[in-house]
Amino acid sequence: MAMRQTPLTCSGHTRPVVDLAFSGITPHGYFLISACKDGKPMLRQGDTGDWIGTFLGHKGAVWGATLNKDATKAATAAADFTAKVWDAVSGDEVLSLAHKHIVKSVNFSLDSNLLLTGGNDKVLRIYDLSKPDADPQEFSGHSGAIKKALWCNRDTQLLSAADDKTVRLWDRGSTEVVKSLSFEASVGSMEYMADGDVLVITYGKTVAFYNALSLELIQSVDAPASIHSASLHPDKEFFVAGGDDFKLYKYDYSTKEELESYKGHFGPVHCVRFSPDGELYASGSEDGTLRLWQTAVGKTYGLWKCVLPEELISDQSEPSYQNTPEIKA
Repeated sequence: MAMRQTPLTCSGHTRPVVDLAFSGITPHGYFLISACKDGKPMLRQGDTGDWIGTFLGHKGAVWGATLNKDATKAATAAADFTAKVWDAVSGDEVLSLAHKHIVKSVNFSLDSNLLLTGGNDKVLRIYDLSKPDADPQEFSGHSGAIKKALWCNRDTQLLSAADDKTVRLWDRGSTEVVKSLSFEASVGSMEYMADGDVLVITYGKTVAFYNALSLELIQSVDAPASIHSASLHPDKEFFVAGGDDFKLYKYDYSTKEELESYKGHFGPVHCVRFSPDGELYASGSEDGTLRLWQTAVGKTYGLWKCVLPEELISDQSEPSYQNTPEIKA
């Protein structure tokens, strides 16, 4: 009998959750940050969803949030025309970087010393966090608001996705566009996987995979509904996607076969990401919650506990497994 997927629900936000990101695996486990229109990004333990703290200081909706690899720093992008850098251990604000318009995306360099930002003023900026008063390096060319900006190719290049229906690859040294992709619909999300240089892009109902260095298409899959976000498993076995129909879809990456679909949210899914160990994926929704889903349903992991069928024979009940269905923040 197939076991039922029971997601862990992470409450606490009061408005739609629009972005989320995991740290790398640290000696203290891994961590999850969420961006929300309530203006209060939250930090959680990644494998359980347990609330650790809230970063207070923004005066508008937070559109983007990220952690550095070792979870010592956080960065947020907001509608108050700032990007902020935080001490992720103490929760203190370290820097506030003023922009000319709404900021949508933030991304740390590998060494955590540089911050890449993008937003509604259509310009990419690189800030040296050790010299916050210095002018940032700027990259201009998009004709629409930038939704996502990411480092790639060991921080020698940048990737950007914008409302002008293009994705562009930039050379950091020359600030010039190396290559670009055009789409018939606005790009909903973009994920870069350094291992193998895979770029995951969603637009309309399509999830497309590209080589991040050449921008050559590897493969694409059309989902049953409009998709806002997708994420590739660290081992590239599966990918998950979520969008307008409130569902999470899981596909086999090599065969493109739909393996599972789950409805847990009560609103469109805005963001989905696999954890760094690939054991779970997190989703954020219009309904104001984050949910954590097991990659392999029924496995003992985090707050999920597997109960083997033979343990239940005395109860004469169906094979099932126990878990904590909801985490209150």
